[in-house]
Amino acid sequence: MSTPEHRPPPAAVQLWSLHEEAREDLLGVLERVAALGFRAVETISLYGHSPATVRARLDALGLRLCSAHAPFPAGPGAARVLDTYEEVGADTLVWSLEPEEFASEGALRAGLERVNEGAANARARGMRIGYHNHFAEFRNGYGGRRAYEVLLDALDPDVVCELDVYWAHTGGADPAAVAASLGERLESLHLKDGPARGMDDRMVPFGEGVVDVDAAARANPSVRWLIVEMDRSDHPMYPLLGGALDHLVARGLARKES
Repeated sequence: MSTPEHRPPPAAVQLWSLHEEAREDLLGVLERVAALGFRAVETISLYGHSPATVRARLDALGLRLCSAHAPFPAGPGAARVLDTYEEVGADTLVWSLEPEEFASEGALRAGLERVNEGAANARARGMRIGYHNHFAEFRNGYGGRRAYEVLLDALDPDVVCELDVYWAHTGGADPAAVAASLGERLESLHLKDGPARGMDDRMVPFGEGVVDVDAAARANPSVRWLIVEMDRSDHPMYPLLGGALDHLVARGLARKES
């Protein structure tokens, strides 16, 4: 009996890639992203626009909102965060812990209380929380375990993972192995390439840096989104993003939706 052929996930773009331009003209940025062939975005900010305005622009351009980067909805500001992103149409809110929260296992566990509170608040709205890593999760460890392992064990099981393969590599991990180990908890991948030295790195076209983007993208069939993010680069950003989409589609790693 044959098994069904795996259908590659769609590709989205994280709008941090274009944050300087988006500060001035988010609605125009969305139009230019759609013109590249992307059919989904992950927001980092609404840049002063109302949720209704952003949602209307996404709908007009045929863009989906795969997820939104927004602070964990915990503490006194939780309702405001949830109200904003519920209105814009996000079902998954993604954020990270701060580097100093990895200084010790105790500090990490204290930070994770905020994440888990956010997960409970989001669940009450029919929304989810995702955790996005940088490299502290992999460079730091406690008692012979990577901080990322401790983090996964302590997170609310409903929290999904958004694995940034670049920062995992920068932290000394094998991104493909990490992706495979996460099973169905892995919701999305952030894909970029470069020298993998630190937070000031400048990104390059896929295949010109040290990260095996293709292996990471193939590692886990549960992934629902491949999200291209180029934090900063010496290359013109729109051709860089468009080239990344073409790379993924040409290799059968992502599907290009009409």
